[in-house]
Amino acid sequence: MDNQNGKTALLVMDLQNGIVSRFAENTEALQPFQRAVEAARQNGIPVIFVRVGFSEGYPEVSPYNKIFSAISKTGGMTLMDSTRHIHESVQPKPNEPIITKYRISAFAGSNLEVILRAQQIDRLVLSGISTSGVVLSTVREAADKDYSIMVLSDACLDADPEVHRVLMEKVFPRQAEVQTVDAWMGTLK
Repeated sequence: MDNQNGKTALLVMDLQNGIVSRFAENTEALQPFQRAVEAARQNGIPVIFVRVGFSEGYPEVSPYNKIFSAISKTGGMTLMDSTRHIHESVQPKPNEPIITKYRISAFAGSNLEVILRAQQIDRLVLSGISTSGVVLSTVREAADKDYSIMVLSDACLDADPEVHRVLMEKVFPRQAEVQTVDAWMGTLK
C-alpha cells in the first residue's frame, strides 16, 4: 500500500491508558505501535489517534450496551479521566488529531470521517487494541465506506490470541490487506 493512487493515514486506535494497562505486563507489545507511528511520521503519512471516552455521568451509554454499561458502573473513561489519555509510548504530536469516539468503531460517534474526507484520505492503515473490538468494527465500517484498508497484524492486540489469529488470517483478508509493521515499512521505501 503506497501513496501513488491515494492518500494514506495511520489510525492508532484505543492506545489509551485505560486500555493499554491490560497489557502492561508485556512491555514489548507496544513496540510495533511505536515503530508504525515513527515510520508514518518519517514518510509524511498522517497519524490519527482514536480513543474512547464518555461525558461525566455517561449519558452516551445505554444500559443495553454490555461493554460500555459495565464501564459506566465501575467508572473511568470519562473525558476528564486520565484513562482516556493516549499512552505515553505513542504520544501524539501537536498537529496530529485525537479523535474521541463513543462506540467501538473509530467512526461511530466521532468526527473521523470528516477529517479523512477533508484531508482526501482514502487509504487507512489500522492498528489498535483490541483486534476483536475497535479493529474489527473499524475494518467493517471502513470497507462499507469504500476505504482501502491495511491492518498491521503485529500492531494489534487482543486478550484472546486465537481470536486475533482467526481475524488476521481468515476474516480481515476478505476486506483488507494484512501485513506486519516491518512488511508495511518495506513498502514505504
